[in-house]
Amino acid sequence: MPDEAGAGEPRSRERKAGTATPTIAGIGLSLPPAAKQADLWTDYFRQHFPASARSLAERIFAHSGVVTRQACVSPLLEDVSDWPTEKRMQRYLVEAMPLGKEAVTRALTDADLSINDIGLFAVCSCTGYVTPGLDILLSRDLGMAPDTQRLFVGHMGCYAALPGLGAVGDYVTARGRAALLLCTELTSLHIQPSSTRFDTQQIVAHALFSDAAAAVVVVPEGRGYALAEVAAVTDTATADLMTWDVTDLGFRMGLSPKVPQVLSQHVRTLVDDLLARHGLHRSDVDGWAVHPGGPRILNVVERELELSVEQMAASRETLAEHGNCSSPTVLLILERLRRRARPPERIVTLAFGPGLTLYASLLLRTP
Repeated sequence: MPDEAGAGEPRSRERKAGTATPTIAGIGLSLPPAAKQADLWTDYFRQHFPASARSLAERIFAHSGVVTRQACVSPLLEDVSDWPTEKRMQRYLVEAMPLGKEAVTRALTDADLSINDIGLFAVCSCTGYVTPGLDILLSRDLGMAPDTQRLFVGHMGCYAALPGLGAVGDYVTARGRAALLLCTELTSLHIQPSSTRFDTQQIVAHALFSDAAAAVVVVPEGRGYALAEVAAVTDTATADLMTWDVTDLGFRMGLSPKVPQVLSQHVRTLVDDLLARHGLHRSDVDGWAVHPGGPRILNVVERELELSVEQMAASRETLAEHGNCSSPTVLLILERLRRRARPPERIVTLAFGPGLTLYASLLLRTP
Protein backbone atom coordinates (compact mmCIF):
# COMPACT_ATOMS: atom_id res chain seq x y z
CA MET A 1 0.00 0.00 0.00
CA PRO A 2 1.23 3.57 -0.60
CA ASP A 3 2.74 5.64 2.16
CA GLU A 4 0.77 8.49 3.66
CA ALA A 5 0.95 11.64 1.53
CA GLY A 6 4.21 13.44 2.18
CA ALA A 7 5.75 10.57 4.18
CA GLY A 8 8.59 8.20 3.35
CA GLU A 9 11.19 8.11 0.61
CA PRO A 10 10.39 7.97 -3.11
CA ARG A 11 9.96 4.36 -4.16
CA SER A 12 11.09 4.85 -7.75
CA ARG A 13 14.42 6.35 -8.80
CA GLU A 14 15.15 8.20 -12.00
CA ARG A 15 16.08 5.99 -14.92
CA LYS A 16 18.24 6.86 -17.87
CA ALA A 17 16.57 9.64 -19.88
CA GLY A 18 14.69 8.50 -22.95
CA THR A 19 14.64 4.78 -22.08
CA ALA A 20 11.33 4.58 -20.20
CA THR A 21 8.03 3.35 -21.65
CA PRO A 22 5.22 5.47 -20.16
CA THR A 23 2.61 3.15 -18.70
CA ILE A 24 -0.74 3.89 -17.07
CA ALA A 25 -0.43 2.07 -13.75
CA GLY A 26 -3.35 3.52 -11.81
CA ILE A 27 -6.68 5.29 -12.34
CA GLY A 28 -8.79 7.04 -9.74
CA LEU A 29 -12.30 8.47 -10.16
CA SER A 30 -14.33 10.86 -8.04
CA LEU A 31 -17.99 11.46 -8.85
CA PRO A 32 -20.39 13.93 -7.21
CA PRO A 33 -23.98 12.93 -6.36
CA ALA A 34 -26.03 11.76 -9.34
CA ALA A 35 -29.53 12.66 -10.47
CA LYS A 36 -31.83 11.04 -12.98
CA GLN A 37 -32.14 12.79 -16.32
CA ALA A 38 -35.94 12.49 -16.12
CA ASP A 39 -36.00 14.28 -12.76
CA LEU A 40 -33.71 17.03 -14.01
CA TRP A 41 -36.12 17.64 -16.87
CA THR A 42 -39.34 17.46 -14.86
CA ASP A 43 -38.21 19.36 -11.77
CA TYR A 44 -35.98 22.03 -13.30
CA PHE A 45 -35.37 22.29 -17.03
CA ARG A 46 -39.03 22.04 -18.10
CA GLN A 47 -39.60 25.45 -16.55
CA HIS A 48 -36.13 26.78 -17.43
CA PHE A 49 -36.61 26.80 -21.21
CA PRO A 50 -39.07 29.15 -22.96
CA ALA A 51 -42.49 27.73 -23.84
CA SER A 52 -41.67 27.98 -27.57
CA ALA A 53 -38.73 25.57 -27.10
CA ARG A 54 -40.22 23.23 -24.52
CA SER A 55 -41.42 20.50 -26.86
CA LEU A 56 -38.09 20.34 -28.69
CA ALA A 57 -36.14 20.49 -25.43
CA GLU A 58 -38.08 17.56 -24.00
CA ARG A 59 -37.26 15.46 -27.06
CA ILE A 60 -33.56 16.40 -26.86
CA PHE A 61 -33.41 15.44 -23.18
CA ALA A 62 -35.24 12.17 -23.83
CA HIS A 63 -32.97 11.17 -26.73
CA SER A 64 -29.66 12.41 -25.27
CA GLY A 65 -28.53 8.92 -24.32
CA VAL A 66 -28.17 10.13 -20.71
CA VAL A 67 -30.01 8.29 -17.92
CA THR A 68 -28.17 9.70 -14.89
CA ARG A 69 -25.47 12.34 -14.44
CA GLN A 70 -23.58 14.00 -11.61
CA ALA A 71 -23.47 17.56 -10.33
CA CYS A 72 -21.48 19.22 -7.57
CA VAL A 73 -24.08 21.99 -7.70
CA SER A 74 -27.35 20.33 -8.64
CA PRO A 75 -30.07 22.54 -10.16
CA LEU A 76 -32.58 20.41 -8.22
CA LEU A 77 -31.12 21.88 -5.02
CA GLU A 78 -29.53 25.18 -6.03
CA ASP A 79 -30.14 27.35 -9.10
CA VAL A 80 -26.91 29.04 -10.23
CA SER A 81 -28.21 30.22 -13.60
CA ASP A 82 -28.24 33.89 -12.58
CA TRP A 83 -24.93 33.83 -10.70
CA PRO A 84 -22.15 36.14 -11.91
CA THR A 85 -18.95 34.49 -13.08
CA GLU A 86 -17.05 35.61 -9.96
CA LYS A 87 -19.42 33.72 -7.67
CA ARG A 88 -19.24 30.64 -9.90
CA MET A 89 -15.43 30.68 -9.76
CA GLN A 90 -15.48 30.94 -5.98
CA ARG A 91 -17.73 27.89 -5.81
CA TYR A 92 -15.52 26.08 -8.35
CA LEU A 93 -12.62 26.17 -5.90
CA VAL A 94 -14.78 24.93 -3.02
CA GLU A 95 -16.06 21.94 -5.00
CA ALA A 96 -13.06 21.09 -7.20
CA MET A 97 -10.51 20.69 -4.40
CA PRO A 98 -12.06 17.69 -2.56
CA LEU A 99 -13.14 16.11 -5.86
CA GLY A 100 -9.63 16.30 -7.27
CA LYS A 101 -7.98 15.17 -4.06
CA GLU A 102 -10.14 12.05 -3.90
CA ALA A 103 -9.39 11.12 -7.52
CA VAL A 104 -5.64 11.59 -7.03
CA THR A 105 -5.59 9.57 -3.81
CA ARG A 106 -7.45 6.70 -5.45
CA ALA A 107 -5.12 6.71 -8.48
CA LEU A 108 -2.03 6.57 -6.26
CA THR A 109 -3.53 3.72 -4.26
CA ASP A 110 -4.38 1.86 -7.46
CA ALA A 111 -0.79 2.30 -8.69
CA ASP A 112 0.64 1.38 -5.27
CA LEU A 113 2.72 4.58 -5.19
CA SER A 114 3.37 7.36 -2.72
CA ILE A 115 2.90 11.05 -3.46
CA ASN A 116 6.71 11.29 -3.15
CA ASP A 117 7.11 9.14 -6.26
CA ILE A 118 5.51 11.81 -8.45
CA GLY A 119 7.85 14.06 -10.43
CA LEU A 120 5.23 15.94 -12.48
CA PHE A 121 1.67 16.86 -11.55
CA ALA A 122 -0.52 17.99 -14.47
CA VAL A 123 -4.09 19.28 -14.16
CA CYS A 124 -6.65 19.75 -16.96
CA SER A 125 -9.78 21.84 -16.45
CA CYS A 126 -11.83 24.23 -18.57
CA THR A 127 -14.75 24.88 -16.21
CA GLY A 128 -13.04 27.08 -13.64
CA TYR A 129 -10.00 29.22 -12.98
CA VAL A 130 -8.28 30.17 -9.74
CA THR A 131 -4.80 31.47 -9.02
CA PRO A 132 -2.93 29.85 -7.36
CA GLY A 133 -4.33 26.99 -9.42
CA LEU A 134 -5.56 23.53 -8.51
CA ASP A 135 -2.10 22.18 -9.34
CA ILE A 136 -0.52 24.32 -6.60
CA LEU A 137 -3.29 24.03 -4.01
CA LEU A 138 -3.61 20.26 -4.38
CA SER A 139 0.18 19.89 -4.33
CA ARG A 140 0.12 21.66 -0.98
CA ASP A 141 -2.73 19.64 0.49
CA LEU A 142 -1.37 16.31 -0.77
CA GLY A 143 2.11 17.01 0.57
CA MET A 144 4.00 16.97 -2.72
CA ALA A 145 7.69 17.84 -2.59
CA PRO A 146 8.53 21.49 -3.33
CA ASP A 147 10.50 20.49 -6.44
CA THR A 148 7.57 18.60 -7.99
CA GLN A 149 7.00 20.04 -11.46
CA ARG A 150 3.52 21.19 -12.36
CA LEU A 151 1.51 21.83 -15.50
CA PHE A 152 -1.96 23.34 -15.87
CA VAL A 153 -3.91 22.80 -19.11
CA GLY A 154 -6.94 25.04 -19.47
CA HIS A 155 -9.71 25.67 -21.99
CA MET A 156 -8.96 22.71 -24.26
CA GLY A 157 -12.36 21.24 -23.47
CA CYS A 158 -13.46 17.65 -23.88
CA TYR A 159 -10.27 16.35 -25.50
CA ALA A 160 -7.84 17.76 -22.88
CA ALA A 161 -7.14 14.40 -21.21
CA LEU A 162 -5.28 13.13 -24.28
CA PRO A 163 -2.80 15.99 -24.81
CA GLY A 164 -2.46 15.94 -21.01
CA LEU A 165 -1.64 12.25 -21.17
CA GLY A 166 0.84 12.95 -23.95
CA ALA A 167 2.59 15.60 -21.86
CA VAL A 168 2.97 13.42 -18.77
CA GLY A 169 4.00 10.51 -20.98
CA ASP A 170 6.77 12.61 -22.52
CA TYR A 171 7.94 13.61 -19.05
CA VAL A 172 8.05 9.98 -17.92
CA THR A 173 10.03 9.00 -21.01
CA ALA A 174 12.50 11.88 -20.67
CA ARG A 175 13.00 11.79 -16.89
CA GLY A 176 12.31 8.19 -15.94
CA ARG A 177 10.02 9.30 -13.10
CA ALA A 178 6.32 8.80 -12.43
CA ALA A 179 3.81 11.53 -13.32
CA LEU A 180 0.23 12.25 -12.35
CA LEU A 181 -2.57 13.66 -14.51
CA LEU A 182 -5.83 15.01 -13.07
CA CYS A 183 -8.86 16.06 -15.12
CA THR A 184 -11.55 17.89 -13.13
CA GLU A 185 -14.65 19.51 -14.61
CA LEU A 186 -17.64 21.19 -12.97
CA THR A 187 -19.98 21.92 -15.86
CA SER A 188 -22.92 22.24 -13.44
CA LEU A 189 -21.62 25.70 -12.52
CA HIS A 190 -22.36 27.01 -16.00
CA ILE A 191 -26.12 26.62 -16.44
CA GLN A 192 -27.14 29.66 -18.42
CA PRO A 193 -30.05 31.96 -17.52
CA SER A 194 -33.51 31.25 -18.78
CA SER A 195 -34.22 33.16 -21.98
CA THR A 196 -37.11 33.89 -24.29
CA ARG A 197 -34.75 33.26 -27.21
CA PHE A 198 -34.94 29.87 -28.89
CA ASP A 199 -31.41 28.46 -28.48
CA THR A 200 -31.05 24.83 -29.51
CA GLN A 201 -27.32 24.77 -28.74
CA GLN A 202 -27.95 25.63 -25.08
CA ILE A 203 -30.66 22.98 -24.84
CA VAL A 204 -28.24 20.33 -26.13
CA ALA A 205 -25.49 21.47 -23.75
CA HIS A 206 -27.81 21.45 -20.74
CA ALA A 207 -29.05 17.97 -21.68
CA LEU A 208 -25.59 16.38 -21.86
CA PHE A 209 -23.01 17.82 -19.50
CA SER A 210 -22.01 16.49 -16.10
CA ASP A 211 -19.31 16.75 -13.39
CA ALA A 212 -16.44 14.39 -12.58
CA ALA A 213 -12.78 14.09 -11.72
CA ALA A 214 -10.42 11.41 -13.01
CA ALA A 215 -6.72 10.92 -12.29
CA VAL A 216 -4.14 8.64 -13.89
CA VAL A 217 -0.67 7.69 -12.69
CA VAL A 218 1.88 7.13 -15.43
CA VAL A 219 5.10 5.26 -14.58
CA PRO A 220 8.30 4.46 -16.52
CA GLU A 221 7.58 0.73 -16.63
CA GLY A 222 5.34 -1.90 -15.05
CA ARG A 223 1.92 -3.48 -15.37
CA GLY A 224 -0.85 -1.49 -16.96
CA TYR A 225 -1.32 0.12 -20.36
CA ALA A 226 1.71 1.42 -22.21
CA LEU A 227 1.16 4.69 -24.06
CA ALA A 228 2.28 3.87 -27.59
CA GLU A 229 1.38 7.22 -29.16
CA VAL A 230 -0.85 10.27 -28.94
CA ALA A 231 -2.02 11.75 -32.27
CA ALA A 232 -4.15 14.70 -33.29
CA VAL A 233 -5.70 16.58 -36.18
CA THR A 234 -7.21 20.07 -36.05
CA ASP A 235 -9.48 21.51 -38.72
CA THR A 236 -9.01 25.24 -38.08
CA ALA A 237 -11.45 26.10 -40.87
CA THR A 238 -14.23 24.92 -38.54
CA ALA A 239 -13.01 26.70 -35.38
CA ASP A 240 -16.34 28.45 -34.85
CA LEU A 241 -18.37 25.23 -34.64
CA MET A 242 -17.50 24.48 -31.01
CA THR A 243 -16.86 27.31 -28.56
CA TRP A 244 -16.67 27.90 -24.79
CA ASP A 245 -17.01 31.61 -24.11
CA VAL A 246 -16.38 33.35 -20.79
CA THR A 247 -19.33 35.66 -20.10
CA ASP A 248 -20.51 37.70 -17.13
CA LEU A 249 -22.84 34.80 -16.34
CA GLY A 250 -20.46 31.87 -16.44
CA PHE A 251 -19.08 30.01 -19.46
CA ARG A 252 -21.39 29.60 -22.44
CA MET A 253 -21.21 26.60 -24.76
CA GLY A 254 -21.49 26.94 -28.53
CA LEU A 255 -22.15 23.57 -30.17
CA SER A 256 -23.01 23.55 -33.86
CA PRO A 257 -25.02 20.65 -35.32
CA LYS A 258 -22.31 20.50 -38.02
CA VAL A 259 -19.74 19.03 -35.60
CA PRO A 260 -20.53 15.35 -36.37
CA GLN A 261 -20.15 16.07 -40.10
CA VAL A 262 -16.65 17.50 -39.56
CA LEU A 263 -15.66 14.54 -37.38
CA SER A 264 -16.80 12.18 -40.12
CA GLN A 265 -14.29 13.77 -42.52
CA HIS A 266 -11.27 13.19 -40.27
CA VAL A 267 -11.75 10.37 -37.77
CA ARG A 268 -11.08 7.41 -40.07
CA THR A 269 -7.81 8.82 -41.41
CA LEU A 270 -6.65 9.81 -37.93
CA VAL A 271 -7.26 6.34 -36.51
CA ASP A 272 -6.02 4.35 -39.49
CA ASP A 273 -2.79 6.35 -39.73
CA LEU A 274 -2.18 6.00 -35.99
CA LEU A 275 -2.63 2.24 -36.12
CA ALA A 276 -0.58 1.85 -39.32
CA ARG A 277 2.43 3.45 -37.65
CA HIS A 278 2.36 0.52 -35.22
CA GLY A 279 1.67 -2.20 -37.77
CA LEU A 280 -1.98 -2.52 -36.73
CA HIS A 281 -5.44 -2.31 -38.26
CA ARG A 282 -8.82 -1.52 -36.73
CA SER A 283 -9.55 -5.23 -36.51
CA ASP A 284 -6.58 -5.60 -34.13
CA VAL A 285 -8.14 -3.23 -31.58
CA ASP A 286 -10.29 -4.89 -28.92
CA GLY A 287 -11.02 -1.82 -26.82
CA TRP A 288 -12.54 1.49 -27.93
CA ALA A 289 -12.91 4.51 -25.65
CA VAL A 290 -14.79 7.11 -27.70
CA HIS A 291 -15.66 10.38 -26.02
CA PRO A 292 -19.48 10.58 -25.96
CA GLY A 293 -19.94 14.18 -26.99
CA GLY A 294 -23.51 13.15 -27.72
CA PRO A 295 -25.37 10.30 -29.42
CA ARG A 296 -24.86 11.75 -32.91
CA ILE A 297 -21.10 11.89 -32.40
CA LEU A 298 -21.04 8.27 -31.26
CA ASN A 299 -23.14 7.28 -34.27
CA VAL A 300 -20.72 8.99 -36.66
CA VAL A 301 -17.65 7.33 -35.13
CA GLU A 302 -19.38 3.95 -35.13
CA ARG A 303 -20.25 4.35 -38.82
CA GLU A 304 -16.95 5.78 -40.05
CA LEU A 305 -14.79 3.24 -38.19
CA GLU A 306 -17.20 0.38 -38.92
CA LEU A 307 -17.44 -0.54 -35.24
CA SER A 308 -19.98 -2.94 -33.78
CA VAL A 309 -22.56 -2.22 -31.11
CA GLU A 310 -20.40 -4.23 -28.69
CA GLN A 311 -17.29 -2.21 -29.52
CA MET A 312 -19.16 1.04 -28.77
CA ALA A 313 -20.85 -0.33 -25.64
CA ALA A 314 -18.40 1.13 -23.08
CA SER A 315 -18.79 4.63 -24.54
CA ARG A 316 -22.59 4.47 -24.67
CA GLU A 317 -22.78 3.00 -21.16
CA THR A 318 -20.61 5.82 -19.84
CA LEU A 319 -22.84 8.41 -21.52
CA ALA A 320 -25.91 6.77 -20.02
CA GLU A 321 -24.53 6.55 -16.47
CA HIS A 322 -22.47 9.75 -16.30
CA GLY A 323 -23.35 12.08 -19.17
CA ASN A 324 -20.66 14.09 -20.93
CA CYS A 325 -18.18 15.08 -18.18
CA SER A 326 -15.88 16.94 -20.59
CA SER A 327 -12.17 16.08 -20.14
CA PRO A 328 -12.51 13.24 -17.55
CA THR A 329 -14.98 11.29 -19.70
CA VAL A 330 -12.53 9.34 -21.85
CA LEU A 331 -10.73 8.28 -18.66
CA LEU A 332 -14.03 7.04 -17.21
CA ILE A 333 -14.44 4.86 -20.31
CA LEU A 334 -10.85 3.65 -20.04
CA GLU A 335 -11.44 2.60 -16.45
CA ARG A 336 -14.60 0.74 -17.49
CA LEU A 337 -12.63 -1.16 -20.12
CA ARG A 338 -9.74 -1.84 -17.76
CA ARG A 339 -12.06 -3.36 -15.13
CA ARG A 340 -13.63 -5.89 -17.47
CA ALA A 341 -13.22 -9.57 -16.66
CA ARG A 342 -11.05 -9.79 -19.79
CA PRO A 343 -9.40 -6.38 -20.23
CA PRO A 344 -8.61 -5.37 -23.82
CA GLU A 345 -5.08 -5.87 -25.12
CA ARG A 346 -5.15 -2.82 -27.39
CA ILE A 347 -7.24 0.30 -26.73
CA VAL A 348 -7.81 3.31 -28.95
CA THR A 349 -9.09 6.42 -27.17
CA LEU A 350 -10.76 9.23 -29.08
CA ALA A 351 -11.85 12.67 -27.89
CA PHE A 352 -13.06 15.81 -29.64
CA GLY A 353 -13.28 19.49 -28.84
CA PRO A 354 -12.78 23.11 -29.88
CA GLY A 355 -10.54 23.75 -32.81
CA LEU A 356 -12.27 21.66 -34.25
CA THR A 357 -9.83 19.13 -32.80
CA LEU A 358 -9.70 15.33 -32.80
CA TYR A 359 -7.28 13.52 -30.49
CA ALA A 360 -6.46 9.81 -30.36
CA SER A 361 -4.14 7.58 -28.38
CA LEU A 362 -3.06 3.96 -28.66
CA LEU A 363 -2.67 2.00 -25.43
CA LEU A 364 -1.09 -1.47 -25.28
CA ARG A 365 -1.59 -3.75 -22.31
CA THR A 366 1.71 -4.78 -20.75
CA PRO A 367 2.38 -8.42 -19.81
